[in-house]
Amino acid sequence: MAPGDDTDEIVALYDEAGNVTGSARRSRVRAENLRHAATAVVVRNTAGDVYVHRRTGTKDLYPGRYDFCAGGVLRAGEDPLESARRELAEELGVTGVELVPLGVADYVDDRTRMHGFIYECTYDGPITWQPEEVAWGAWVTPARLLEMLDELPFMPDSVANLAIWLDTLPR
Repeated sequence: MAPGDDTDEIVALYDEAGNVTGSARRSRVRAENLRHAATAVVVRNTAGDVYVHRRTGTKDLYPGRYDFCAGGVLRAGEDPLESARRELAEELGVTGVELVPLGVADYVDDRTRMHGFIYECTYDGPITWQPEEVAWGAWVTPARLLEMLDELPFMPDSVANLAIWLDTLPR
């Protein structure tokens, strides 16, 4: 599969209790808004800054939106932690870090229904974007992230699923 061409990717389907119930092609998951699982990883550096990026305009869900998490859908048969590591490496080039679980959360709107596995990591190395997925990115202070959330369109699942985490950030 070519980078960015993931419409035929086989995605794990989940029920409301967080159990795997089957699989479907990503294109069907999006077209029918099937409940699936995804990962989200907040990347921070040792200074406490958060890496924020803007999604490309070609993304199949919320193109052009900003995000403070790297992540994506779980493939059929994939372990959530392994999926988070894969997505982090693909999107931002971040490898060799410990992923600390922040919990699980569910998000539903008229465009997506997902069971999220959420992690955080600390990383001070170079960031290398996957050009099909990331159009811009920068390290921002927690206070600046909170300002950006009021100014710019962010991924609604990240904002909703990490609302409690966001409330702990210093202003």
